[in-house]
Amino acid sequence: MSDTEARLDLHDASDHAPGDEPASGHEIAEGLLGYIVGLFLAALITAVAFFLVGTSLVWRPSIPVALLVLAVAQMGVHLVFFLHITTGPDNYNNVLALAFGVLIVGLIMVGSLWIMANMNHNMMPMHM
Repeated sequence: MSDTEARLDLHDASDHAPGDEPASGHEIAEGLLGYIVGLFLAALITAVAFFLVGTSLVWRPSIPVALLVLAVAQMGVHLVFFLHITTGPDNYNNVLALAFGVLIVGLIMVGSLWIMANMNHNMMPMHM
């Protein structure tokens, strides 16, 4: 028996990684339906955002707030339907990784704004 055959014999047929189990036709259809619903919701949110910006039906000062709400909704759709981030017990590490990523992005944004504000405050005035 060669070395490759010996390594193949170590793994039996029930040795699968999580998510690597063979799927039935019903499970594939459910997964595909989830992606289609996510695509529809993402396209709908994008269309609503473009509509809000391009119309005069909405009070102009409220547009940035509406776009912020739609952006958060868009992130939620992508996290749930495409990245499959849920609050289930098997997704605990995914939620922690997402929270860490949000923390790092928040620190970078706050630090950048703080540095720019200090630079603006400490800059010498220009005389013309």
